Amino acid sequence: MTATTKTVRHFLDISDFDTATLREILKRGLDLKQTNGTAQHPQPFRGLTLATIFEKPSTRTRVSFEVGMRQLGGDVITLTGREIQLGHGETIADTARVLSRFVNVIMIRTDHETKVHEMAGAASIPVINGLTDTSHPCQIMADIMTFEEKRGPIEGRVVCWSGDANNVCQSWIHAAARFGFEMRVAAPASLQPTADTIAWAAREGARLVVTEDPKAAAEGADIVVTDTWVSMHHKDAPARMALLAPFQVNDTLMKLASPDAIFMHCLPAHREEEVTSSVIDGPQSVVWDEAENRLHAQKGILAWCLNA
Repeated sequence: MTATTKTVRHFLDISDFDTATLREILKRGLDLKQTNGTAQHPQPFRGLTLATIFEKPSTRTRVSFEVGMRQLGGDVITLTGREIQLGHGETIADTARVLSRFVNVIMIRTDHETKVHEMAGAASIPVINGLTDTSHPCQIMADIMTFEEKRGPIEGRVVCWSGDANNVCQSWIHAAARFGFEMRVAAPASLQPTADTIAWAAREGARLVVTEDPKAAAEGADIVVTDTWVSMHHKDAPARMALLAPFQVNDTLMKLASPDAIFMHCLPAHREEEVTSSVIDGPQSVVWDEAENRLHAQKGILAWCLNA
């Protein structure tokens, strides 16, 4: 169950849930994936509306939520930070209270996690975290779904992260505690998981290894995953690029992983920076299946939040 005391089913972070609930969400998504396009295709969201709020631009998050909601019979209204008075001219809590009178579920993609929690605290309808600067839980649900479709249960496996321990990496660490796999994070000392994250992982029994050696992290791994080195809020791009260059995922690093290891990336990718084209376009890459599964994982999240 979620960390909130309300009966409303929010989806804010993987760390808020127990394993059984996360498994239930994934199963709902897989069930809906299997019936998609068939005569048995359900439309449980008829008469329901999703409001999506984007303070950060998006391709996969926007398209997958909109298409998923509509495929299941619902409607979508998409709002940007410039179109509404979110946090300027009106408090986030007041926006949440108003939207709760108009729509049935909210997805917000923003910068500070405090905004997501403020919205969830005031809303009387489910709120979904579509990304913040500190986590990206919807992405990792799709990643878990993708790995298990390709290689079976993720429990007991090894995931290697090479690069900046960013918001996506944070959600991978949360997932390691809940799904029972070993998480190895290779990053420069200044870009490693925070002390709070490491302490959380220890309390929750996660098998977390943090190192500055990407080769050691990749040795025998079942998944090698990375993300872009420079995001919209970074103003030190040249310095970051130089610092992270040794953590590039290339053919040499992939050869250290398990022979049947897969490569993942949440996209968009900057080819020849954090990953080479030979890897992302190679036979071990599952990035396109991973991107497609954003649609199916988010259908599962929506169905769970709406109890549909």
